[in-house]
Amino acid sequence: MSSASQTSPVIDTARRAKEAAAALAPLPRTARDGALLAIADALVARTGEIVEANAADVDRARAAGTAESVVDRLTLTPERIAAIASDVRDVVALPDPVGEVVRGSTLPNGLELRQIRVPLGVVGIIYEARPNVTVDAAVLCLKAGNAVLLRGSSSAYSSNTALVAVLRDAVASAGLPADAVQLVPGESRDSVKELMRARGLVDVLIPRGGASLIKTVVEESVVPVIETGTGNCHVYVDEHADLDTAVEILVNSKAQRPSVCNAAETVLVHSGIADAFLPRALAALEKAGVTVHGDGAWAKAGETEGVDVVPATEEDWATEYLSYDIAAAVVPSLDAAVEHIRRWTSGHTEAIVTSDTTAARRFVSLVDSTAVMVNASTRFTDGGQFGFGAEIGISTQKLHARGPMGLPELTSTKYVVTGEGHVRG
Repeated sequence: MSSASQTSPVIDTARRAKEAAAALAPLPRTARDGALLAIADALVARTGEIVEANAADVDRARAAGTAESVVDRLTLTPERIAAIASDVRDVVALPDPVGEVVRGSTLPNGLELRQIRVPLGVVGIIYEARPNVTVDAAVLCLKAGNAVLLRGSSSAYSSNTALVAVLRDAVASAGLPADAVQLVPGESRDSVKELMRARGLVDVLIPRGGASLIKTVVEESVVPVIETGTGNCHVYVDEHADLDTAVEILVNSKAQRPSVCNAAETVLVHSGIADAFLPRALAALEKAGVTVHGDGAWAKAGETEGVDVVPATEEDWATEYLSYDIAAAVVPSLDAAVEHIRRWTSGHTEAIVTSDTTAARRFVSLVDSTAVMVNASTRFTDGGQFGFGAEIGISTQKLHARGPMGLPELTSTKYVVTGEGHVRG
């Protein structure tokens, strides 16, 4: 039985979202931007109730022994809410993707052909403990003309409930259907499973979170999924690298913000530069508070320099640490580095540090990841850093969207063909 003929709280929510999406699609930019401005104002005006709801989530998290780093990501303060509202206003200023002509031409028979951007329709977002994602996702989807179904984690349920109430009231006050923004009902995994099976009502699902969440959605959903992947990112230090540049890029890639998907998790060093580079790298990483999980060469250098190096295992090469840890190996060649990356990468971001343009070109041509950095930190793989404005996530798949997903990636296209009584002979 198709989702369209079933009924349940989740399916009914999806059905209302589909109706809202149909109402949103023909609206002009001014209507959608007006709703976003109303959201920004409402977030500021209703900060008190949002903070109060969030406090309940924070108290439960601390009582459950949740790590303070996770509690911090869960926490909303008046200052953070003001920053979120400011980000919403920034989205208003972004170019409108809806209606953009991707390509167009007049065919030899006189037909006018245009391919234009249109909303995806109903977008479901399944995400973990950060309640700021609730606003980010809703605003980006609305800007691109989509209705959005939000399924956050149970740990942020009170926060998300309060936020969605604010969003819906603001959207309705601007004359748009409130059901364009909805929280998926339920806190159990059953509601997630229902959402993943709502094919025909939900047009696409976007999971945002850890490897386990993404794997579950990709493997179990019958709704099309845009995979926002994990980040097992690599920095390769070539034999022709400038040592100072390589150390700076390595430390920034790993330690500038280690808990995000574009942080480096493995460093590979050409054997021809290892004797000179490893001592400097170990000292810089230790100063930054990073623990090295290294191969024999790194362990030997650690003994010489008086730096503790944890012996690396096969598991280390596959690990997205999201912490002050990094796997490290010495490789005999650029091709060996590429072979290692091909085996272990999640396809997110890889970097090469080198002054040899031939080596850089070869690395770029051989590495098949979403982004390849040449003499730059992996931390630049980000919609804002790329100049796209806000992003919904970073896609590591190859269909429809790849890399930082800005507003254009939250649209599809359709062809408009205009004739003058043309018939096909």
